[in-house]
This record gives sequence, C-alpha cells and structure tokens, in this order.
Amino acid sequence: MYLLTTVTRHREPIFADTDRARVTSQVIHAASTWADSRLLAWVLMPDHWHGPLQLGDESLGRVMNRFKACASRALHESGGPDGSPWERSFHDHALRVEEDIRTVARYIIANPVRAGLVDSVFVYPYWDAVWLDRDASLTL
Repeated sequence: MYLLTTVTRHREPIFADTDRARVTSQVIHAASTWADSRLLAWVLMPDHWHGPLQLGDESLGRVMNRFKACASRALHESGGPDGSPWERSFHDHALRVEEDIRTVARYIIANPVRAGLVDSVFVYPYWDAVWLDRDASLTL
C-alpha cells in the first residue's frame, strides 16, 4: 500500500480550471487507469494529486506513468495544452501495516479545507474514497 503524490509542472494551479479538473477526475475514476491496482481514495488539488494505492502486479512507476499519460491525453483531447501537466517524478510513501488507511484517506481528502478552498469536503467535487458515503457524516 502506497500513498502517492504528484505535482503539476512548476506547481502551476492548472486544476483550478473546472474543465481541466473534471476531465482529470474522469481519468482518475476510470478503472483502466489503474489496471489491477486499486485506488482507495484520492483528491485532486489545483496543483497536485494524492491517492493511496493498493498496488497490483505492475510496478509503481508503470502505474503512475499510465495515470499521467492518460490524464495528459484526456486534457489535450478536451482542448488543453500539448504535453504533460505533471512533473516527471512522483512521491511515494509505503504505508506501514499499523498506519490506518482510513486516517490517511481522511487527511488527504481534507486538503481542500486546510487549503481554504472550501469549508467542507462535501462541497469540493474532486475527491473520492471507496468506503466513504458522501451523505454520511465524515469526521476529519
């Protein structure tokens, strides 16, 4: 299990644009993006993305390269700029068994609140988690 982070090139807030954020969110939701890996939660911020991933048979690098390539292609096809919006590298943190994945997920999902973008995660549209019910109360 890994917590992944990747940032936009030069930390440009390209996902502050709702069309670009929406297109990228669709790529994140697509099962084909992750192949046999399982994305448990994610948040797309204006200049970066976080997600805890349960890795399948592919290497972490291959999974992240596919995610970035799919997002870049979708952005370009929707009228966005050529080239990748992402920095080449990404950060990964191997989660220890004793680390509670739900606590990690709550922390990353609360990023928009901590950044002052919204007052509640439930009004921020660019996140998801496999076990969270958006209609239920979420203690962050």
